[in-house]
Amino acid sequence: MGKRLGQAMRLGETVTFGGSGLDRAAGLRGDAGRMAALLAQGRVLALWRGKPLVADAALVWLNAQSPVLADAGAPVFLGLEAGVGYFAQDISGWQPQVLAQDQPAGFIDANRQGHPALPDDHAFEDLRGVMAALTPREAELAATAKAILQWHASHGFCAACGAASDIINAGWQRACSACHAQHFPRTDPVVIMLVTRGNKLLLGRSAPWPEGMYSLLAGFVEPGEPLEAAVRREVFEETGITTGAVRYLASQPWPFPASLMLGCIAEATSDAITLDPNELEDALWVTREEMVAVLAGQHPKIKPGRNGAIAHFLMRNWLADRLD
Repeated sequence: MGKRLGQAMRLGETVTFGGSGLDRAAGLRGDAGRMAALLAQGRVLALWRGKPLVADAALVWLNAQSPVLADAGAPVFLGLEAGVGYFAQDISGWQPQVLAQDQPAGFIDANRQGHPALPDDHAFEDLRGVMAALTPREAELAATAKAILQWHASHGFCAACGAASDIINAGWQRACSACHAQHFPRTDPVVIMLVTRGNKLLLGRSAPWPEGMYSLLAGFVEPGEPLEAAVRREVFEETGITTGAVRYLASQPWPFPASLMLGCIAEATSDAITLDPNELEDALWVTREEMVAVLAGQHPKIKPGRNGAIAHFLMRNWLADRLD
C-alpha cells in the first residue's frame, strides 16, 4: 500500500510505525470543501476505544456512509494515497451488546470486539497485538489515527480558559471560541537507549510487566533538556550507571499514548548497578551470546521482546551489528 518517498532509507527508518512516505497533504486541511469531497469518496478507519478495525491482520477501511460510523466523532484527515483521502473516526461511544472480555486487559488487550454491521472476522483489536503484521503504510496510518484521536478525547477543553474547544483544520487543531486560544496535537519525546559496555547490553524491567519481560531503559525528555543529557540522566537515575558518548539511531512514533521514541546508543563508563526501586524492579547486563538465546526464546530468565517495538528492533540490530 503506497511507496516511500525519496531515495534509499536508513535501516533505522524501517522500524514499525516509521515513515512510509505517506502524503499527509497538510496544505489541504484548511479547505473544508476539499475535505468534504475527499471524505465522501474516501476511506475511513474506525477506532473503538483506541482499537483499530482489522481483519486478517490488516486494517479495514470503511466508506463514510457505513452504519458503523453512524455515531462517530468528527473525521480526522490522515492523508492522500493515489488521490484518495484517508480518514479516521472515533466510535468509542458505541457500546457492544456483549462486551467480549475473555480475559482481563493487561499489557496487551487480547479481547476482540465485533460489530453487528460487519462480518464476523472483522473486529476492533489492540494495535500492539497486530502492529508487526501491518504494512509500513498501514502502520503509519494506524499510529497517526490512534494518537490524534486519543489527543482529541483528552483535550476537549481549552487549557487557557476551560471552555469547550472545537475541532478544526481537518482534525489537526482545536480552537476555543471563548478566548480564541489555538491548540495543536502534542507528541511527547521519550529516549530509549542501548546502553553498552564492551560486549554487554544493559536491560531493565518494571514491576507491572509480564513475567520475564526485560527491555531497554527509557524515559521522558524534560523541558529544556537535550536528548544526550536525557539519556545520561535516565540511565543514571534508574540504574546508577554513568554513560559517556551518546549517538542517535532511530525513532518510532509510539501511540500508547502519543510519544516519539528516540532510540540512542550510549557507552557506559561504569558497571555496578544501583537500582531505583521506584523506577525498576530489576536490571542486569546481558552479553551478546546471551542475547542470541533471548531472541531465540531460549533464555532461562529473559523472554524475547515484542516484535514491532523499537526496543526489539534496536536489540536485534545491535546483535547483528548493523545499526547505522
